[in-house]
Amino acid sequence: MALKIITDNCTSCDACLPECPNEAIVQRKGLYFIEWEKCTECVGFYDDPQCTAVCPIDETCILDPDHQESREELLAKKKRLHAAEGVG
Repeated sequence: MALKIITDNCTSCDACLPECPNEAIVQRKGLYFIEWEKCTECVGFYDDPQCTAVCPIDETCILDPDHQESREELLAKKKRLHAAEGVG
């Protein structure tokens, strides 16, 4: 399952932006969003999603029920996103 940012909670502090190993977090018009197509919940990189770990506001980076994926699907997405880099 990808994560999403609750924009009403987000303070745009920038803490999450450099932590995402997939560059799935983007800023548009001063608000941050997670592109679910790139979010792997940090599977294959970290034990926990880093956006959630560094966000100073609870319940801002949450699981997105509209984009449910298994761990295997998230790992496959990670491999596809980083294939050119040799990160497996």
